[in-house]
Amino acid sequence: MSVKLSDLKVKLFTDGADKAQIVEMAKQPHIAGFTTNPSLLRKAGVTDYESYARDLVAAVPDRHISFEVFSDDIPEIRAQARVIATWGEHVHVKLPVSTTRGETLYELVRDLVQDGVKVNLTAIFDVPQVDEGVKALAGGAPSIISVFAGRLADLGIDYKPAISRAVELSRATPNVEVIWASTREVWNVIEADEMGCHIITAPADVLKKLPALGSRTAAELSLDAVKAFRADALAAGLTLDLKGRAAAE
Repeated sequence: MSVKLSDLKVKLFTDGADKAQIVEMAKQPHIAGFTTNPSLLRKAGVTDYESYARDLVAAVPDRHISFEVFSDDIPEIRAQARVIATWGEHVHVKLPVSTTRGETLYELVRDLVQDGVKVNLTAIFDVPQVDEGVKALAGGAPSIISVFAGRLADLGIDYKPAISRAVELSRATPNVEVIWASTREVWNVIEADEMGCHIITAPADVLKKLPALGSRTAAELSLDAVKAFRADALAAGLTLDLKGRAAAE
């Protein structure tokens, strides 16, 4: 099987918070949106959240962008969500599935989407969370449920049950789309596409590899690897003293 970028039906979102990188990726017509989170904001050195976000929305006004709340207090989370929702037409408010104390946010999610707030329900890891999450999102504003497949895979946990369930439920819930999140490699993009996910969000370095899909065969890759090993051995000046070895053996 040889898949090309043009064969993919899954929408491609870039996961990151560096403005220059986001603007660069937005020049690519196959990039449909962007996702951020507090960890990425910290890495990017963001300190004035609203100013940063509004500037970013102005730079890419025609793309989906998800911005996450950061409070751990439910009334304050509600207030933050309503502020973030005003930042742009295509903005989705990322809400974690629970507080740090394990208090679920399903009721809050339900209230917000029914009031027209577009929600990206994030940090979803198992089937019960998928079930409750989709139920909370159903019937409201266009929203997303993000399943962290990559983080599950990192610990040897099968992510397919949660992804499959989310896709199944979304087919009966017109306002809900499924994001494959915490992407680790290009193959995840193909998996997400094959499993029927609406969206996959991935770091820019993964997405930049996609135009090369289908450009090489396995045989060609094998020969490329052999040539690279040979070139590097020569460049490193590697030698072995073989004099007398053959006679001794």
